Amino acid sequence: MKIALIRQRYNPFGGAERFVDLALRALTAEGSTSVTLVTRAWETQETYIKCDPFYLGRTWRDWGFARAARAATRAGFDLVQSHERIAGCDVFRAGDGLHVQWLANRARASGALSNLAAGLSPWHRYTLAAERQLFTNPRLRMVICNSRMVAHEARKHFGVDEAKLRVIYNGVDSARFHPALKATQGIPLRRQLGIAAESFVFIFVGSGYQRKGLPQALQAMAKLKPDTHLLVLGADRKLETFKASAAARGLKERVHFAGPRHDIEAWYAAADCFLLPTLYDPFPNATLEAMASGLPIITSTQCGAAELIEPARCGHACDALDTATLTSYMAAMTKNKSAMMGESARTVAEKLTPENMINQLTSLYRELLAARWQPHDRLGLSSLFD
Repeated sequence: MKIALIRQRYNPFGGAERFVDLALRALTAEGSTSVTLVTRAWETQETYIKCDPFYLGRTWRDWGFARAARAATRAGFDLVQSHERIAGCDVFRAGDGLHVQWLANRARASGALSNLAAGLSPWHRYTLAAERQLFTNPRLRMVICNSRMVAHEARKHFGVDEAKLRVIYNGVDSARFHPALKATQGIPLRRQLGIAAESFVFIFVGSGYQRKGLPQALQAMAKLKPDTHLLVLGADRKLETFKASAAARGLKERVHFAGPRHDIEAWYAAADCFLLPTLYDPFPNATLEAMASGLPIITSTQCGAAELIEPARCGHACDALDTATLTSYMAAMTKNKSAMMGESARTVAEKLTPENMINQLTSLYRELLAARWQPHDRLGLSSLFD
């Protein structure tokens, strides 16, 4: 079985990239599967098909890569799985969710001028068109969704047949992310940060602070007890603006901006609860990592991970813009409650192993190949790219 995986860019902290790395290793080790990565460049892989055409601006970037990737996978593969919005693939993994849904969610939190600019943006218009062509292309055999939320959105916006939708949750390394690290790594890190043992610590993990809900988190933090802290991990181009916002709310000593981290497991170990009031997230890996680390979850109903949370047992979810409810959930958290809810969260995460995810993927691939359809010319008859 020869499979091509398409992903344009590599981000060492990105959830989709970690999925691709894991899938490449596991599927190759499985023995009967040959996997080829199609990308511009990939730090963790030495061998791949390079599709890196020249571009200026993100619209040209995405259009050029899509055209090159489709040409590179025209023949020679049993299945082509894209992680980008490229019409003509056999399998699409909607790990980034639906752009049409993201824009709808974004519009609720943005002003009129921002929404007007988004509506006129060439990149947004291109992405919406590419997404529609992808989902309505008759060559599309299956959509892998990382949450039921995304599957529902695909049905709602594009009328995708239920038979073409498969929910496969991400897997998490429950050995790397483990509650036992609280004693060996969490306590020393808290001391290093100057956080008292009795203080309650929330952790926020995600790049793109606006979308991930950091403004709402800071609003809520300003109303909590003065011994409550927030660890902020991830990257954002407006980092200094968010630091200034935290300082203006009197949170300079209580909000700790750590940036992207490779030792992220130590930071989970230093926290008591995971916080992500995101405007839109199909299913962030950080949520699973936190649950495996023994942390309860407070997130939004616009996050796919919310469907794994049993309310009041391993976490809470509310509307992303409902800061009053968000604040009440955070204020009600105690050390004892966090510990009990964290045990339940860990139990949920332990069931979502990388091996289980890979088994579901390989089973799906074999199912598609057994359907007796033949590889086809995936280039595209799509006028969007030609």
